[in-house]
Formats: sequence, C-alpha cells, structure tokens
Amino acid sequence: MASRMTRLFSDSRDALFTMLGVQAVIWSVQVLNWLDDYGLSRELGLRSERIGDLPEMFTMPFLHFSWEHIEANSWPLFVLGFLSAYRGMRKFLLASLVIMVSGGLTVWLLESPNTVTAGASGMVFGYLGYVVLRGVLDRNVLDAVVGVAVAAVYSTILIGVLPVTPGVSWLGHLGGLVGGIAAAFLLRDRPAGQRAPKPAARTAATPVSPGAALLKQLDDLGI
Repeated sequence: MASRMTRLFSDSRDALFTMLGVQAVIWSVQVLNWLDDYGLSRELGLRSERIGDLPEMFTMPFLHFSWEHIEANSWPLFVLGFLSAYRGMRKFLLASLVIMVSGGLTVWLLESPNTVTAGASGMVFGYLGYVVLRGVLDRNVLDAVVGVAVAAVYSTILIGVLPVTPGVSWLGHLGGLVGGIAAAFLLRDRPAGQRAPKPAARTAATPVSPGAALLKQLDDLGI
C-alpha cells in the first residue's frame, strides 16, 4: 500500500510539472505569436487538404489566434491534462499522440479548403474523453470517481462538438474527443492472462516385489 501511494505521488508530481511546462511553452509561444501579428499561427497552423501541412497537426495545439483564445483553453487544458497524466507519463504521452493525430486528421480531411486551424481546444476535448472513459475501462475506482466528477463539471462544453459557434473549429473538437475515447480504449489495463496449468504431479510407481517381477519375465518368455 505504501509503495502504491509513493508511486501515485511521484506520478502526480511528474504530471504537475509536465503541465506547468506545457503552459509555459504555449504562453511563451503566444507572446512571440502576438509580436508577429499571429504569423506563427498562419504559418504553423494546420491548413486543410494540403499534404505538406500534415506535420502541423503537432504544432497546431501550441498556437492560438488571440489572448481570449489562449485564456479559454489554458485552464481546462491544465486540469484535464493533469488528470490524464497523474497515473503515469507513458500512457499520457501515447494518449496525447492519439488525440493529436485524430484531431489533426479530422480537421485536415473535413475542414473547408485552405482553412487554417490552431488552438489547444482539440486536446482539451481529447483529454476530457480520455479521463471520463478511462476509469470505466480500467475498472479503477479512483479513476472512475475522477471521470464522473469531470463529466459533471465539463459536460456543458460538449456543445463545442457541434457546428453552432461561427469561427470555432468544431471538427477539431470532435476529432479530439474521438481520439481521447480511442486512447482510453487502446491504453486500457488488460487483465493478466491465465496462468498455464501446472503439470500434473507424476504418480509414484507402485513397488513391485522381486517374485512378481520374476513371474512376469517368465510369462513374457512363454515359460
């Protein structure tokens, strides 16, 4: 029990520092972006239907188009990112990759031609789906409680996966959410395989008396 709590504390600390680092990066990029009149978002945002822009699905989450844009994404990104990472960084990084690819491909394939998309909101929706579903699939009580709480607090933002707000990439939100759900399924804890059955113990040989052995040999010889 003590070792488990120590591991949880260590993973939670790593998750906290990781998300603080992510926040430092996106806010530093935002300052440079603002000074450049958001040229970074135009250059490194994801432009739909252009093959050469596909790698930008990995830079898109770090770029925004205004201070209001980054402010709206920062807090839920920090909270949901931390909750996605506090059980281990390896799964968090893999989940983040799945969410980036899912959200990026959805935007690239379905968004209007030459539309440039940027922002961390796809990651927010992805982490939301991942956190809510993870506890159910892993049958982990703590994660399930966290998932229920997150669903209760953030359920209202799910309206963002519908095309109801002009200028907002609902496709990025939807793709991110699908990616988070897929990551929860792909990275779920699997029950240990059944152990191979132990070999049956050998039955001890029944002792044979010398007389019986001699009679058997004579019988084999036909005597």
